Formats: sequence, structure tokens, C-alpha cells
Amino acid sequence: MSANDALSFLMAWTVAPFRIGSVTPSSSSLAALMTRDIGPETGPVLELGPGTGPFTRALLSRGVREEDLTLIESDPDFAALLERRFPLARIFEMDAVGLRHLSSLFPGLLAGAAVSGLPFRLISPRKTLAILEGVFANLRPGGVLYQFTLGRRCPFDQSLLDRLDLEVTRVGHTFRNFPPATVYRVSMIKTVSTYDWRVA
Repeated sequence: MSANDALSFLMAWTVAPFRIGSVTPSSSSLAALMTRDIGPETGPVLELGPGTGPFTRALLSRGVREEDLTLIESDPDFAALLERRFPLARIFEMDAVGLRHLSSLFPGLLAGAAVSGLPFRLISPRKTLAILEGVFANLRPGGVLYQFTLGRRCPFDQSLLDRLDLEVTRVGHTFRNFPPATVYRVSMIKTVSTYDWRVA
């Protein structure tokens, strides 16, 4: 992490602590954990709240093409920084809540994965519901969302997951982040298309 990135993040957090959620950018250790199951075969990747781009850089190092990245960033300073650093990526300066209103976010294939740096513990249930609806509307079948949280508890309430037919799997935890963080994989529950009472 560069000193400039750390300073930019601290200044943004000072202005809007509930939107930024952390005083420092995510560490390379957390970025590696968030992106370890993603590669060029994943296809397009959606990233929410990239900030200064630690997860974006990790995705590129995993082989994801820059032009396959779509970044959603609400902070105008971070969005401008991302445009300079990742000129081939598609960058939208917007609140992630608006995702559900973008029916054609991906002109070709839908995304194979989404990576989120949003502080869902600080986001209302109503907004969280809207964001998750938007994310999964832009993921192809089998696509997953990777979300980290500071601490060990899942940032999504079970009632919300049940409402959207989502399930969560814990990917791992890293102490090499300030504060320590846990990564979760969120996916649609696979439903059985037919029910045979004879084998129930």
C-alpha cells in the first residue's frame, strides 16, 4: 500500500466514515484472499467500492483482463483515480443501489463473479437488499459474490439471505489486515427442479 493511497483513504474516511467504512485500504493479504478463486476463466468481474484499487490490482494479477472489469465507485475522487489507473476498465461513478436499475450493465456475457469492498454493516437492510438484487441480476447462473467484513461475523442477516434465496460460505480469515478481516462467498441456493415423493 502506498503512502498516497493510505492518505487518500484516510481523508475520504474523515469526510464520510459511514460510506468508506475503514480508515485504511485493504491489505494485499486480504486482496489475495478475496480473489483467490477468480481467474481469466471467470470472464467479466463486477467490483463494488474499489476505493484505491487493491482488489482490482489483485484481480489483474490473477489473470482477469482489465477490459473485463466493471468498477462501481460512489466517491468521485476514488472514481477519478481508478480511471487513471485502470483506463481499460469500465468505471461507473454511482451508488451501488442503482445496479438493479441497470438492465444492461454487461453488453455481452453477464459477470462470472462480483467482489465487494462495501461496508454492509453500516448499510441499512433496505439498501443492502437493493444492492444484492442488483448484483445477482448482473451475475450469470453459478456466479458468486465475494464479500469481506472486519471481524468474524457474516455481514448479511439470515432473514435477508432467505428472502433472496442466497447462501453464504466462509472462505477464510486474515490477521494481515487492519483490522483483521473475514471473507465470505455468497451464492444463489441451487433448487431442485423436480420432486419425486417416492425417494423422499
